[in-house]
Amino acid sequence: MGRENIFKPIIGNESLHQESNDNSVRIVNFYTSRNLFKSTIFSLRHIHKYTCTSPDGKTHNQTDHILIDISHSSTLEVRSFRGADCDTDHCLVVAKVRERLPVSKQETQKFVAEIFNLKKLNELLVRKQYQIKISNRFEALENLSNNKDINRAWENIEENIKTSAKQTLGLDEMKQHNPWFDEECLCFLDQRKQTKLQWVQDPNQSNI
Repeated sequence: MGRENIFKPIIGNESLHQESNDNSVRIVNFYTSRNLFKSTIFSLRHIHKYTCTSPDGKTHNQTDHILIDISHSSTLEVRSFRGADCDTDHCLVVAKVRERLPVSKQETQKFVAEIFNLKKLNELLVRKQYQIKISNRFEALENLSNNKDINRAWENIEENIKTSAKQTLGLDEMKQHNPWFDEECLCFLDQRKQTKLQWVQDPNQSNI
């Protein structure tokens, strides 16, 4: 994408290149019809603009872009990161955005619920113990006055059920998922870095 005056209202004046090609014109027509604008509007240093390096290691191009909806004006910056190890001659392109998400009052009051091990109820002995405990606790509720607050009465019932279940059944342990990026992955990554380093020092070797 070049810096021609006809394109400035859409792509700005911060493109890495001076002249546009046929593909640039096509993409301009695309995001103009979709009410988009291009990531080239952000003022950056040239080393943060180019996204692709030619095999000669000297020619840099800005070929990868992020198209942004005009209604989403919360995009703060779009730049390339040259140091990201992506196993490609292209750079990682990252957008920095700032959004204000509405949070309801109910969401802020969420808490981690206790999950009881209900599978133990399949055991006859455990099931009988639970029945005895909850029966003993509910005997105390039979003497409640009819004038007692209904909300308080429900709190007592709920507390008795939870306490009986916790004492008899216990809590269900959450499954721990094994991380996919383990020591074996780190080992392969180190080997790959060492191979790339050797190739940089001696490009003529054949074990790349």
